[in-house]
Amino acid sequence: MIGLLGLVLSLSALMYFAYKGVNVLVLAPVCAVVAILFQNHDFYGSGAPLAYYTQVFMTSLGKYVIMYFPVFLLGAIFGKLMNDTKAAQVIGVFISKKLGPQKAILATIMACAVLTYGGVSLFVVAFCVFPIAVTLYAQAGIERRFIPGAIAVGSFTFTMTALPGTPAIQNAIPMPYFGTTTFAAPGLGVIASIIMGGLGLMWMTWHAKSSKPEGVDKYEPLASENLPNFWLALTPLFIVIGLNYLFSEVLIPKWDTDYLAMPVFGSASIKAVKGLWAIIIALIVAILFILATLRRFNNKMIDSINSGTMGSLLPIFNTASEVGYGAVIASLASFGLLKEAVLGIFPSNPLISEAIAINALAGITGSASGGMSIGLEVLGARYLELANQMNISPELLHRVASLSSGGFDTLPHNGAVISLLAICGLTHRQSYIDIFMVAVAVPVVATTVVIMLGSMFGSF
Repeated sequence: MIGLLGLVLSLSALMYFAYKGVNVLVLAPVCAVVAILFQNHDFYGSGAPLAYYTQVFMTSLGKYVIMYFPVFLLGAIFGKLMNDTKAAQVIGVFISKKLGPQKAILATIMACAVLTYGGVSLFVVAFCVFPIAVTLYAQAGIERRFIPGAIAVGSFTFTMTALPGTPAIQNAIPMPYFGTTTFAAPGLGVIASIIMGGLGLMWMTWHAKSSKPEGVDKYEPLASENLPNFWLALTPLFIVIGLNYLFSEVLIPKWDTDYLAMPVFGSASIKAVKGLWAIIIALIVAILFILATLRRFNNKMIDSINSGTMGSLLPIFNTASEVGYGAVIASLASFGLLKEAVLGIFPSNPLISEAIAINALAGITGSASGGMSIGLEVLGARYLELANQMNISPELLHRVASLSSGGFDTLPHNGAVISLLAICGLTHRQSYIDIFMVAVAVPVVATTVVIMLGSMFGSF
């Protein structure tokens, strides 16, 4: 019981102080130590907290940085070059003219949705769309503190867990457990997408209009004599989407990569790395394209590259620190007890049990994929057995699992939330309420509706 109290205090402190603006690089390990000290062990004088810090926390942090640093680095450089060459602003002005200047929130959501549904990492999307959104919001007279919420709607919700066929990992994890595909329960997925996209847009629009003004960025019309052509400005985005798909789905699977099984390469498989390789190639080509074709619109390309490089460091280390915290929590004995208790809720109804368990585990670990993986690894087979007995479609299990991973995962300590706020230069106090409403509350509503419809009409 004392160990569980430590977990609650640790998680509460992490969320509270993250909201207050304490840097997570310091906050995450401190809160992890709080949880450790409440465990049923004699830590004092044994150096166990230091062991957890250096052997668990830092190891997990390092693994995350090793895996995803190229994505953060190249994504930040790409976003900076798009901004400094005025390509992002040109795209923003074009969208604003087509949709109307007051549709800035809708335009931001749509841009994120297209990119994420095209397979682009949500971190890269944030780097790409933020400079476009700044122009859109300034022209519409909307404060930039409402940008993270709009990006969250387009990146963290329906394109991550609901749209049929979305390549997000959260839509792929349930497949081996239930024998399904990424197109599982397409009708219910579309309904959930409409709920999340529609309610998210409604909330953001209402909140932006009803909030007390705190200061709008000054909109400065672009000087038309030195701007890239719209289609030229848009081409780098097409390159990222197109090459990401081409390499991940067509070219890389055809490569002879048997050498990956060698110990020097970590005995890896091509499935484990093809997505990372594809986005690295796509971003490099897009960056080279910008450098080759848009040089005349930015005579300080080296400065932009350097600035983008430095801008990638805080987001990735913030996120990696959250991963380290989650690894420490998951390694504690009291977490095992909590996990078993959560997974035992509503054991006779696999849909409700699955939704509660995955939401809770995703919230505790601060990870959608982590929470879902833990839940399905422990009880995925049991859920499928119960579903077969109750004539519940495995596709419905898949869709509920995916949707549930995108609910409580987006609490204040979530790595993607912290990275998004860092990219936008904003704090939890300024923008988290929007992220909570569109990426926590609304997805829970969508999941509930899907469970109700699925229970009444089955999978469709």
